[in-house]
Amino acid sequence: MSIKRIVSRKRLQRRVVGRTKKGSSSKRGNSGLSRRMRDLREQADIVLPEMTARIAALEHLLLEKQLCTRKDLIDARQFVRMQEA
Repeated sequence: MSIKRIVSRKRLQRRVVGRTKKGSSSKRGNSGLSRRMRDLREQADIVLPEMTARIAALEHLLLEKQLCTRKDLIDARQFVRMQEA
């Protein structure tokens, strides 16, 4: 049978507490920011196709009701592209 040693309480209390890394809080902030960016991307991926379909439907109605011509729609798209640049 083996003999068990009694460890004094002073030895147990002398544990060295490690320092926290300085970059850990900034990493948490970055993960929160990346999570928000990912959520915004998902929202845009959901909304964008719906908006595109609605615009196409409006253009179709404008042409069907003869409120504008196809050339007017093409000019309007070109104007928007120029504004984006």
